[in-house]
Amino acid sequence: MQHKKAVVLLNMGGPNNLLEVKTFLQNMFNDPYILSIKSSFFRSLLASFITHKRLEEAQSNYQAIGGKSPLVEHTFALCETLRQLNSSYFYTYAMRYTPPFAKDVVKELKAKAIEEIILFSLYPHFSYTTTQSSYDDFIKALKELDYHPKLCFVRNYYSDKMYNQAVINRICQALGGDDCREFHLIFSAHSLPQRNIDKGDPYQKEIIANVETLKPMLEEVGLYFKSIKIAYQSKLGPIKWLEPNLQDMLKNYKDEKLLIYPIAFSIDNSETDFELSIQYKKESQTLGIKDYRVAKCLNSGEDFAKSILGLIHSEVCQSVELAR
Repeated sequence: MQHKKAVVLLNMGGPNNLLEVKTFLQNMFNDPYILSIKSSFFRSLLASFITHKRLEEAQSNYQAIGGKSPLVEHTFALCETLRQLNSSYFYTYAMRYTPPFAKDVVKELKAKAIEEIILFSLYPHFSYTTTQSSYDDFIKALKELDYHPKLCFVRNYYSDKMYNQAVINRICQALGGDDCREFHLIFSAHSLPQRNIDKGDPYQKEIIANVETLKPMLEEVGLYFKSIKIAYQSKLGPIKWLEPNLQDMLKNYKDEKLLIYPIAFSIDNSETDFELSIQYKKESQTLGIKDYRVAKCLNSGEDFAKSILGLIHSEVCQSVELAR
């Protein structure tokens, strides 16, 4: 079948092996959206310093979850689920910091004579540090290869009903039939420096709006938790980050039952499989938390794939004009 349209899933990527951890860290900290240093030279120096400082610990963390990030494998499987549901598109993905990089994906699409590309961010909430960075990277690759297909972009989808229903499905799976009224539900989001929010990044507002959308939907299906909170994880360095910090919040739940849903991620990665499911689980046991559970992300589930197909045919899929 000769495809004329392609759906490209955008994400940050993750190491495919322990040797690739260095590449991942180096590329991430060289991103001007991550380290907002105007001079590329000084940003590169700082990126190298941070990479050297964090490399051994990061490799150890990835070793604990199988020696690689689960993100790429889940994304590949998601493309297969999409293809099975609707084979009229060519499905692929471009990663920001590890292969497959945007330029290689664009070369493939150009060789296939794809006439229309739909960019779908695998970040449900918009942030310049994630969504915009991946989008800019892909647009740069299109321009460098002088390739001008028709282009659409799904910027965010935190308010989409089908997406939120898929989230609720994962929460139900994590409960496994146990009484939700005995659990506190914490929506954990990857943190951002407070200065990013102060400069106008809408990420935190969209996280809050997403949880407010989910609350009545949970009640509609009979899910009433002891409490529902938002927390932030994965802060780095001495600067002020979004609060409350999940690691600190855990101290408040001795003898309680917790269910964590990683609201900022659609695909499982080291922050979910290691930080939430291994590191914080150990801390929860030390703190005397009675039951600590982490729901899986949407990954390659058919419900998530159906929501993607709905979104790319909706008004949230915005046309983009490429300057020649």
